[in-house]
Amino acid sequence: MELGVRMGWYILKNKLRGRKRFPLVTMLEPLEMCNLACIGCGRIREYRGVLDQMMPVEEALAAVHNSAAPIVSIAGGEPTIHPKIDEIINTLIGEKYFVYCCTNALLLPRMLDKIPPSKYFCWVIHMDGMEEKHDESVARAGVFKRAVDGIQMAVERGYRVCTNTTVFRNSDVEDLREMFRYVSDLGVEGSMISPGYDFEDAPDKDLFLTRQESRNVFRDLLDPTRTQGMRFYNNPLYLNFLRGEREYQCTAWSNPTYTVMGWRKPCYPLADEHATDIEELYEPQLWEEKYGVGRDPRCNNCMMHCGFESATIFNAIGKPREWVTLIKSGAAHKGGISVG
Repeated sequence: MELGVRMGWYILKNKLRGRKRFPLVTMLEPLEMCNLACIGCGRIREYRGVLDQMMPVEEALAAVHNSAAPIVSIAGGEPTIHPKIDEIINTLIGEKYFVYCCTNALLLPRMLDKIPPSKYFCWVIHMDGMEEKHDESVARAGVFKRAVDGIQMAVERGYRVCTNTTVFRNSDVEDLREMFRYVSDLGVEGSMISPGYDFEDAPDKDLFLTRQESRNVFRDLLDPTRTQGMRFYNNPLYLNFLRGEREYQCTAWSNPTYTVMGWRKPCYPLADEHATDIEELYEPQLWEEKYGVGRDPRCNNCMMHCGFESATIFNAIGKPREWVTLIKSGAAHKGGISVG
């Protein structure tokens, strides 16, 4: 409830100030090093020249403060590798930011004594299917079992836990349904889902869905008659968008991403350059002329939640029926937006 109230008040304050574009979630990547080489990930390849760099604690906190969004999503790379990630997270929790740490869970057991459970903190664990499909996705055997162990351990110790799933062309819908029910039974708050983005440096380009393919897959996956026992963290308007029932223009500016090289410009999937000043990400010509569906061909197949789930929030403002849909779904309880 607190996050929903704070997010609503935060949006209202920015609107009253006349701001057309502002962040909802700060995406923080304090390193790009990872202990896996997932087949659909472009990050460790895109940042291959700076994989040894670790963002100083003060720099990470300053980026969050400069953004001022109430939600912080920490990713990378694998954030639990960062030697001071507990200091970063515990400081942000103490400042009452809502923090979501995205992890493959391989190092999760050693983190549980360093970061205490809190209503302001949630582990977001990567799960791309049941054992065979997940281990195939991360290109290493045994990772699924360790992720499940991590989920169970964290839930038993009182942590908030979600999962995050990326859907690719080779994803098996029935396998995903089984996995979503399985993690629900383990006690996770919900599962975040999103189509993969065709990152320039991803090793296998054939994995990524076109926009129409994504709609077809999600129309099947999210068939209301077959989602019993599954809990999703995404809000219902975004799920409708994935099924092709709604259209939105990208609002990726609402999820600014800070890395060891600075702010990704223009957005989480695309880094045509890196900026030192976050205000550069809000230049009107970027989003009115240069980037977005129909403007840049690289945007045309993107349906990622970092660009479109926030669009459902901004579009619902001033539309009571859509706002009520968010509230009834419980989206207001978690800010109406998924992270990671």
